Amino acid sequence: MSDSPVLITEQDSAQGALGVITLNVPKTLNSLTLEMVELIQGALNRWRRDDNIAAVFIAGSGDRALCAGGDVQALHASAVEKPGGPCLYAESFFTHEYRMNYTLHTYPKPIVCWGSGIVMGGGLGIMSGCSHRVVTETTRIAMPEITIALFPDVGGSWFLNHMPGSIGRFLALTGAHINAADALYVGLADRFITSDRCNSVMEQLLAQSWTQDPGENHGLVQDVLRAAAKASAAQQPEGQVAAHRAQIATLCDANTIHGVVDNILALDTDDTWLSRARDSLANGSPLAALRIDRQLTVTRHSSLKQVFQAEIQLATQIVRHPEFAEGVRALLIDKDRNPAWQYATTRDVPAEVLDGFFVAPWDTNPLVDL
Repeated sequence: MSDSPVLITEQDSAQGALGVITLNVPKTLNSLTLEMVELIQGALNRWRRDDNIAAVFIAGSGDRALCAGGDVQALHASAVEKPGGPCLYAESFFTHEYRMNYTLHTYPKPIVCWGSGIVMGGGLGIMSGCSHRVVTETTRIAMPEITIALFPDVGGSWFLNHMPGSIGRFLALTGAHINAADALYVGLADRFITSDRCNSVMEQLLAQSWTQDPGENHGLVQDVLRAAAKASAAQQPEGQVAAHRAQIATLCDANTIHGVVDNILALDTDDTWLSRARDSLANGSPLAALRIDRQLTVTRHSSLKQVFQAEIQLATQIVRHPEFAEGVRALLIDKDRNPAWQYATTRDVPAEVLDGFFVAPWDTNPLVDL
């Protein structure tokens, strides 16, 4: 197997061909780097123009993860190299990553994402943008950015706001883990298929006689995935979100974000899923909690393009702020899990500090041309 961090191949089908993208850094759970993002973007751009490529298939190398997120240590190095910014690598990474995410969301040809194993952060950004999103019994999804003082980006402002009720806000604030059944329930996935059927699904896709009509090709993909999902249905795991929806609504029912945080932190429960969600918020950055809530609020009625333009603005401000570097240091560099957050509670954050993150740090948004 090639040592390229992204394997890009074209496989002939009965008629036409399938473009295959494999994230190929299993030792880091296929965590994304700028090079990987550029390789994916380049393949998508070429295949969009290639009439022989009828559909795209995205997966992760190894059986542990589609993608565990971005290479946060590289982002940390960029942030500490020039505190206050501009942080050239980190800002370039976010700009290119969000552009790639937007490409996935708006791609005319069918894209199947095989979301098996860990799907977090940037991995969820990839999966959520694809037109045919498959989850398996091993799928573990989360957006735990609050633990490193970031926010659920890569389109999180879009898909979290489109979840039922208050579920998106709860998941964003707590980084709670969800599985395949949950992903289907909240709209992050389209099909549950057991992981052992991946090769069979690929064989069926390669057996298709693709057409020049993307709409018809979407239908052919649906036929293949529908049959595999039907055969897998009995093995779908039980989820957590649907069973907790009423309690999530109660926890998020407050006049201010401070009240929501208070409600979650005050949880006294033996429920493992809820207690882990509570503890994640308790250990996360209070400043990040406020940014997460504000971002979801200001993008609630935004278009997809506006969402990514808002996300690059916020991500740029965050990576230039010391709280992000401290969060990564504590969780992933020194691994002491004892971050020195600048504020003890959300109520301690001055309004002008929060407001500053929602001001453009440049004259022209780097994603203005989406």
